[in-house]
Amino acid sequence: MTKLEELIKELCPNGVERKKIKDEYIRLRGTPITAGKMKEIENSNGDIKIFAGGKTVINAFEKDIPNANITRVPAVLVQSRGVIDAVYYDKPFTFKNEMWAYTAENVVSVKYLYYVLKNNMDYFRSAASGMGSLPQISLGVTEDFQIPVPPIPVQEEIVRILDSFTELTAELTAELTAELTARKKQYEYYRDSLLTFGNVCGATSDVVWRTLGEIADITDYVANGSFASLRENVTYKNERDFAVLIRTVDYSSNFDLSKMVYVDEHAYNFLKKSQLFGGEIIINNIGAGVGTTFRCPNLGMPMTLAPNAVMIRTENNDFYYHWFSSKIGQEAIQKIVGKSAMPKFNKTGLRAIKVPVPPLDVQNRIVNVLDNFDSICSDLKIGLPAEIEARRRQYEYYRDLLLSFESDSSQSVNVEREREREREQESSGALKSDCSSSSSASLG
Repeated sequence: MTKLEELIKELCPNGVERKKIKDEYIRLRGTPITAGKMKEIENSNGDIKIFAGGKTVINAFEKDIPNANITRVPAVLVQSRGVIDAVYYDKPFTFKNEMWAYTAENVVSVKYLYYVLKNNMDYFRSAASGMGSLPQISLGVTEDFQIPVPPIPVQEEIVRILDSFTELTAELTAELTAELTARKKQYEYYRDSLLTFGNVCGATSDVVWRTLGEIADITDYVANGSFASLRENVTYKNERDFAVLIRTVDYSSNFDLSKMVYVDEHAYNFLKKSQLFGGEIIINNIGAGVGTTFRCPNLGMPMTLAPNAVMIRTENNDFYYHWFSSKIGQEAIQKIVGKSAMPKFNKTGLRAIKVPVPPLDVQNRIVNVLDNFDSICSDLKIGLPAEIEARRRQYEYYRDLLLSFESDSSQSVNVEREREREREQESSGALKSDCSSSSSASLG
């Protein structure tokens, strides 16, 4: 029997009473302050945090805060507008008076309330009514919300368990994120080394340099006709149609067909100069993401290029995809980006870029190495975030178990559930050890 079970059996064998938050906790008020005033008094060295709507948080000096109601005890802040959430904070702070906070004489009880609110956040978010485009909850939503209130020793043990689980989850997340970052940097290092000719891959004499225009076909959306004819013949559709329009933003969403834009068969045939068949190099040529480079996937349906990107075809697309993705390739692209307010480059500048042309067998060896690295990094990019999400869900599951009290004689946390929790914690410890070991291993 776990310590928590023993406490429940001893202190609340007949269940746990539920009470309204307003009857159990002290509500704290914030400060009437405008967004403009917050911007005016913001100072990174300030000794007081000010929480505003959404996830806005600033530091300021207490002397600069008008009509300051400073909370100097541990409290749970209810973010009631925009982002509906709860924040536990144990240092001096205040907040815009559109929000509110709760405290109690016993710090354990405050932390306990935080975990209860986080566990019921789906309810609070569903209760949010729209004010304009922003969700918002009223004071009564939390004031009248009933929570289980076990004796303080039970609360204390629940808080201890959840604090430990939170810490473990944070450690695992940090380690997994660091692993992903390290592998990505390792891949980029080897890629840049392999593609810096003269230092690796044989004698410089084996490599000739040509302009991209000499070895590649380069086209884009506007090559298909005037803006007037494009408007007349091409209509974008959000629902699935004959062909998909490949945009650079689709690269970020992993080419999720439910989020893509489509065109009909007439438009596809009109855009014949920028039709895609898979494997082409696509480079964003305008905006904040200028230079973003990816290989066009084969989606198993007709594809054509969207505006704001160029398409490159060579005899070895894979090699030049890696080259343009490398540090030297990205530097070459940035050199042709114009000086206007909107970063962009044109096809003429791209055609003039000088690119290496090593022997085909050298190209293929480099592609083989870098594709393997790319595959490993892609697996990590998918696998590690998935592991992080799994750990988050595991934490939420056990938090729910710990906070699900019966209001009658039935105990809320049974033996099997607690044993399952202990097994999961042991498993988490093993995973943590595995992560530490894997982070020291090299890809080679």
